[in-house]
Amino acid sequence: MSARTRARRRALELLFESEARGIDISVLVPLRSSDPDYPMKAYAVQIVDGVTAHRDEIDELVRTYARGWSLERMPAVDRAILRIAAWEILHNDEIDAPVAISEAQTLAQDFSTDDSPGYVSGVLSRIAGLQD
Repeated sequence: MSARTRARRRALELLFESEARGIDISVLVPLRSSDPDYPMKAYAVQIVDGVTAHRDEIDELVRTYARGWSLERMPAVDRAILRIAAWEILHNDEIDAPVAISEAQTLAQDFSTDDSPGYVSGVLSRIAGLQD
């Protein structure tokens, strides 16, 4: 597993925990960063910071392209996955959209429902302009 893949998983954990426990992400990241047994990846922090900075824009795009589901009705893990990948597609020039989508599909396969990988891929492909 690549360092970026591990960082995406860590960012997913942080974003999910923040939402599930109602802990502000700015409090959670330093708290989790102090765990010597589970060091924080710099790219995980970059993802979390990017998602946080662009959350309104990302959420609006997800709402626009998530056919048949409101953002609030989606599984929380799917919301976090979509936010991570949408940030990578829109704001990280080092990551190509197909890579971000593939990584998001893998996260959905590992952490969400059986239907989630395809759904996540479809939403992200529409955000990236790869399909109608």
